[in-house]
Formats: sequence, C-alpha cells, structure tokens
Amino acid sequence: MFNIAVLPGDGIGAEIVPEAVKVLNAIGKKYGHSFRFTDGLIGGAAIDAVGVPLPEDTLKLCNESDAVLLGAIGGPKWDTLPVHLRPEAGALLPLRKALGLYANLRPAILYNALINASTLKREVIEGIDIMVIRELTGGLYFGEKKREKTPAGQSAVDTLVYSTEEIVRIARLGFEIAMKRKKILHSVDKANVLESSRLWRETVTELGKEYPEVELIHMYVDNCAMQLVRWPKQFDVIVTENMFGDILTDQASMLTGSIGMLPSASIGGNVGLYEPSHGSAPDIAGQKKANPLATILSAAMMIRYSFNLDREAEAIEDAVVRVLDLGYRTPDIMEDNGKPVNTEEMGDKVVEQIIG
Repeated sequence: MFNIAVLPGDGIGAEIVPEAVKVLNAIGKKYGHSFRFTDGLIGGAAIDAVGVPLPEDTLKLCNESDAVLLGAIGGPKWDTLPVHLRPEAGALLPLRKALGLYANLRPAILYNALINASTLKREVIEGIDIMVIRELTGGLYFGEKKREKTPAGQSAVDTLVYSTEEIVRIARLGFEIAMKRKKILHSVDKANVLESSRLWRETVTELGKEYPEVELIHMYVDNCAMQLVRWPKQFDVIVTENMFGDILTDQASMLTGSIGMLPSASIGGNVGLYEPSHGSAPDIAGQKKANPLATILSAAMMIRYSFNLDREAEAIEDAVVRVLDLGYRTPDIMEDNGKPVNTEEMGDKVVEQIIG
C-alpha cells in the first residue's frame, strides 16, 4: 500500500490531478499495486477555506504520506494578500522546506510527435533530453529579507546565502544522475560576480574529483540561458542554485513546445513532492482545456523516485508517447491534423494505452 497525499490546489489543479490519479489506479490494477489517495488543501483554496495557504492538517498529511502529488497553486485572486499569505510564498516554499526537499528535478524531453510545437528549428532541438537539477531550499528565496526607509523612498535587501554543505548535497546528486546518463554535468553559476557562486564553483570542482568519469563543465548563467536556445543538445544534466534554476527550467521547458508537457520532482527528504512545471492557469480553469500530461508524467516520476517502480513508471511514459503518436492533442499542443481531446479524454487515452 502506497499512501499518497493529493493536493489539487488552485485553477486547473482540480482538473489535472484527477487524471494522474486515474492513471495511477490503472497502473495499480495492471501491476498489482495499491495506492491510497488522501486529499488536502493548499494555496488559494486553503486560504478561502481556512484562512492560511498551508494548513497544519495538510502539512501533517504530507509528513505521514509516502509521496505528495500537487496540482498547481496561486492566481490573481490572492496576489494582493500579505506576502506570507500568498499561495507561493506561504505554501509551496514552506512545504518544500518542511519536507526537506532540497532538489528539484525538471526533465525537458522533446517528444518526436511534438517537434513542430516548438518555436525553434527542428535541427536545433531534435532529440533533446535534458535534466535540470535545481537547488530548492537555499539562496535568495530563503535568505533574510528587509526594507528600510530612505530619503528618496525605500531600499530593499534580499540575502543570498549558500553553505558548503548545501552545495555538496545538490552537486552530488547532479554527479550521481550524470553517472547514469551521458556522464556530462554542467554546473551553472555567476562566479565572475557573486561570492556565493565562487564558493559554488570551488565546491563543485572539489567534489568532481570523486567522479573522474564525469566531464564537469562550468558555465555562467547568462551564457547558459543563451546556449539553451543556441545549441541545447550540448546539455545532458545541469545543476544550479535556486533562482538560476527557477529561470532556466522555465526556459528549458519551452524547448519542448509546451510547458504543459513537463513534470517535476522535488526530493531530498523522506517524502517526495511531485507536480507539473506549469502554473494554475486561471484563464482556462474549469474549461477542460488543460493538458494533464505533465501531471501524469509527474506521477511517473513519483513511482520511480519514491516507490522504486521503474517498470511501472516506464509504462506510464510509454503510454504518453503512444497517445501523442496517435495524434491526440489538447489545445496547447494542437497542430494540423491533430485529434482534439479535452483534459479528461486525454487522461482516458493514457489509461487505454496502459490497460491495453
């Protein structure tokens, strides 16, 4: 029995998460596993219901589960609240911190069936398969923040702090994943300007001596952003700090044509958190237009990394490929001659491919 905390959240979260649950139930039926799903409130939905974005009951549920499946949080409705009550700052960041999730894995894979969905030329992006590893619990997002009055108005300070220990644990994960792939690791920093990045580079270089088989390439973040568009096929595994990773993962996602296709895993503690890379998309919420495939692929990452069910994870991923090859498309990935389906129908198509 695998216990999964299910946090649909806001916007399209309530539409895409049930499709991932549907797929997991199909996997359970086919391979003889039992999944127990327990819903919890988070984000704007939690604010509306109980006044806070991360209720204690939700945090308790997550800590007592084997993994967490999250939909999406946030929306304009809650953007004017005090910072500590906004869904992102008041729920997602504290949840990652509480669960000890220091590593975010964001694969960017271009499926052959969707090659025309990307805005880049075929010869530039064909065959890309990149894993971006983002440090999640340090850096600017978690450093001290303050404002002070000045004669001209205000000044604001955000503190960027990284320790050797924090860098070693995320970099080691990068090396370990690189060892299982092409044995190439790009470490991204801004060591020509930032002292934290100089420590980052020194620490990663020293750790690299333990992995002589891995080719370690250091790259400044601005150059990396340019190279992701210029020549993305040079990358296999990228490891970087929190804010740089936040930006680069969104850029990498668009190499594949739609952020609606990209899953993510946040790991490091006893309970992993799995969520699609996209946001809550309030503009299409309730219209059954949302693409559930990123959430379904996040569920595949969950059973691989949290439950060690590699065969079952591959079954989900293969089913998604077959559905795409058959031409089924939600609006975000629609193309000429595509077969239009809504959110629920896309989930059904994946289930059909799993069950056979």
